[in-house]
This record gives sequence, C-alpha cells and structure tokens, in this order.
Amino acid sequence: TQSTWGSGRRYSSARADPYGMENKDQVAQLIKQHASKIQYSEKYTDDQNEYRHVILPKPIVKLLPKGKLMTEREWRSIGVQQSLGWDHYMIHRPEPHILCFRRPKNYVAPPIR
Repeated sequence: TQSTWGSGRRYSSARADPYGMENKDQVAQLIKQHASKIQYSEKYTDDQNEYRHVILPKPIVKLLPKGKLMTEREWRSIGVQQSLGWDHYMIHRPEPHILCFRRPKNYVAPPIR
C-alpha cells in the first residue's frame, strides 16, 4: 500500500515509516512534547526581504525531510508557527536544526475570503 505521511513523501506501508516511528500518533506526541522549545529569531532585513531563523529542538530534527526545502504545510506540520508569507529558502547544512526563512519586505497577507 502506498500513502503519504508527514513530509508528503511516498512510502510503502510494508516498509518502516520515514521517521522511524510506528504511527502518526507517535509523531504527534513528539511534536506536542517539544513544540514549545522551538526558538524564533527576531526578524532582520535587507533591501528586498525580511528574514528569520527558527531553531528546532533535536527530537524534532528527526522529522525533517532529508536534503530538501519544506513547504509551508511541512514546516507547520512539525510545529513551526509563524505568520503567513514565510518561505523556507535555505538549508543550513552545518546545523540542520536551524531553518532559514524569508519573505518579501512589507509583505501583506492576502485577504481572507
């Protein structure tokens, strides 16, 4: 059986899951336990963008998709909480627990319909 889970990657349920955990409940419990330990930097800017970095606690790092940037849905699914418009734009290879985000300077969220 094929399904998607967490990062949106496909895996076969006949194999071990991509996070080394038995089920979604274990992942949810891990996130619940450690989400309050996520650290958010102040925003900093250049001429075009504003930036911030997010430091994940080590147990949540296990949930990161390997070698790819995350979509908003993916980074929110591991407990990162921030306003709209942020883009995970860079993997900081020496320290994968640090997520680098940016969005256009003076970003205005689209109106809610």
